[in-house]
Amino acid sequence: MPTFPPPAQPLSHSATQLPLPRYAVIVAGGSGQRMGADRPKQFLLLAGEPVLLHTLRRFAEPALGVAQLVVVLPAAQLAYWQELLLEYQVDIPHTLVAGGETRWASVKAGLAALPAAPPSGALVAVHDGVRPLVPARVIEATYRGAATHQAVVAAVPPKDSVRLVAATGSSPLDRRRLRLMQTPQTFDLDLLRRAYRLPELPTFTDDASVVDDLHAVQLVEGDYCNIKITTPEDMLLAEALIAD
Repeated sequence: MPTFPPPAQPLSHSATQLPLPRYAVIVAGGSGQRMGADRPKQFLLLAGEPVLLHTLRRFAEPALGVAQLVVVLPAAQLAYWQELLLEYQVDIPHTLVAGGETRWASVKAGLAALPAAPPSGALVAVHDGVRPLVPARVIEATYRGAATHQAVVAAVPPKDSVRLVAATGSSPLDRRRLRLMQTPQTFDLDLLRRAYRLPELPTFTDDASVVDDLHAVQLVEGDYCNIKITTPEDMLLAEALIAD
C-alpha cells in the first residue's frame, strides 16, 4: 500500500502534549449516483479543490497531532487520486488503501493499515471523506472524549419535528432525546479492531453500531456545518459555508 509522501520528521506532539497516540481513517467510497455528477462526490471540486482534499487537510492540522492518516478508496479510484495528488501538489503524508464492497469492509481495511502493535491506549478516528467542513474543535473533542470513554461520536440534535412511521400511520417522537450522528467517530483502537473482527451485520450503519455490543458509545457536540455531501444541494451549501 503506497504512502504519500513520507513525513520529513516525526510529529512533535505525541510525547509531551498528547500521551495517547492518535490515528485517523478517512473513508470515501461513494460513486456519486445521487449527485448526478460525472465523477464520484469525493472528487467534486469545492472552492476549486477536490472534496476529499479538504477533508484530508482538516485531519492534517498539526495541532491535532495525528500520527498516521489513512485514506480508503475503491480500488478503481486509487490511480485517479494519485493523479490528483500530483495535480494539486499535495504533500500531506497519508497511507492509501483499497476499500471493500461495503463501508464496513472499507473501514476494516483502513484499520489493517495502522500499526499492528500500537502503543497502549492508541485512538483512531473514522471519518467520512465527504464531510470536508468538520471543525478542528469537533475532531479534538472526539479524541479527548475517546481518551476517557473509549467510544465517542460527534452528534447534533435534530432541528425538525420527528415522527415514527408505522403501518397504521405515524406517531411523534421526542426530538430532545434524539441525535443525528456525524463523524468523526473515535475509539480506542484495540476496541474498534475487536469490534471489526465480529461478522458484518445489516444493522451496521456506522462505526458506533459496530461497537455497540462491546462498549457503550458516548456523544459529544458536533456541528451543523459538518455536513455530509450527498446531493447537489449539499454542494451548494458547502460552497456557501466555505466562503463564509
